[in-house]
Amino acid sequence: IQASISPGDEVEVSIVMPCLNEREAVGACVGEALGALREAGIRGEVVVADNGSSDGSPEVARHAGARVVQVPARGYGNAGRSALSAARGRYVVIGDSDGSYDFREALALVNELRSGRDYVIGNRLKGHIEKDAMPWLHRRVGVPVLTALLNLTAGTSGGDAHSGMRAITTEALRRMSLRSSGMEFASEFSAEARRLKLSTSEVPIPKASVPKAPC
Repeated sequence: IQASISPGDEVEVSIVMPCLNEREAVGACVGEALGALREAGIRGEVVVADNGSSDGSPEVARHAGARVVQVPARGYGNAGRSALSAARGRYVVIGDSDGSYDFREALALVNELRSGRDYVIGNRLKGHIEKDAMPWLHRRVGVPVLTALLNLTAGTSGGDAHSGMRAITTEALRRMSLRSSGMEFASEFSAEARRLKLSTSEVPIPKASVPKAPC
């Protein structure tokens, strides 16, 4: 996989990552994502949307092979929406750049899209959660309760609505009206999928306990 793909080249998969001061992990995340695409023979790209990092994260991401877009307006939602807008792939995977997600798992989400799904969420509760990766109260109460509330209020039906890894087709993404600037971005994403009646599924993904080693 080339770090830079010409505008005219066809891209099947874009893996995008919002980023704010993740120097210790973003390089490894980018390398892991590019490696997964390369091993699968997928023509793809990695896009990092930097939200004003002051620790050199953009330089680390570029060195690892990512295309970096700058997002001056602070907020996870602003970074997430900018990352999605910058993607050029037919399928787009979005994941946090803090090292807590295994980007090799992105291929499982992409395969669901290839099979006809519009939108796929990586479900942490159904995957392997490493020791200390998610507090017991968060795992047994916080995530299930917040997901249940979203399901009740927005009519969604997922099991991990606030997961930091999800995937969507570009066609479906263009139909969404995402406006959130902050952490409510994840909830809005699932609510929009419900509103548009997208074909949705979940894939079990692991949750890591510590950030990846720096590149």
